[in-house]
Amino acid sequence: MSCNILIVDDSSLLRKAVRRVAEMAGVPAERLREAANGREALDVVESEWIDLVLLDINMPVMDGEQFVRELRRRPDVAQTPIIVVSTESNAERLQRLKDMGVTEFLRKPFQPEDLCRLISKLLGVKP
Repeated sequence: MSCNILIVDDSSLLRKAVRRVAEMAGVPAERLREAANGREALDVVESEWIDLVLLDINMPVMDGEQFVRELRRRPDVAQTPIIVVSTESNAERLQRLKDMGVTEFLRKPFQPEDLCRLISKLLGVKP
């Protein structure tokens, strides 16, 4: 699979876990990028093509909601699929993210096969 995935989370342990699941879904390690917050994620998006974003919401510097807002303003990457991977349970905030164009939601803690299934579905591949 030749798809680039951006993993955005302030927890390095969670980024590592998500990385393992993405590799289980058939994404080569060299196709996985990481960022610790939304600002770093935007820097990655500006420097290389990203096919899918796996995004936490609650992060320092720039949170997930601010990142989604900014990404959707950029015509060249506005349609990039986003899976929010978060503990967030505020229905109003989740609806706002959905209205902003978030593609899927996955609640932490998650089962690896659920994330694998979403990655495969959104990238059009089978694990």
